[in-house]
Amino acid sequence: MNNKPNTKEREHLQNVKNLPCSVCDEPAPSDAHHVKQHKQYICIALCKSCHQGALMGWHGQKRAWALHKMDEMDALNITIKRLIENN
Repeated sequence: MNNKPNTKEREHLQNVKNLPCSVCDEPAPSDAHHVKQHKQYICIALCKSCHQGALMGWHGQKRAWALHKMDEMDALNITIKRLIENN
């Protein structure tokens, strides 16, 4: 499996990183959280706290996610909607 993003994938990832957080709306820049590893087009715009925060983040206790009553698919939907609106 090729783990290195190609030019179009890198462009997509940068567009995601230029969005506000899809959970808490923290302004960009965001991280691009991959829903499935190495699948470059299914990633979510997340601030550092909602992504990697020990208490709030997806890779922590997911409290921000619970407060907003969201899962990865909800956040992915918001990310895709914002990408489409930006085009």
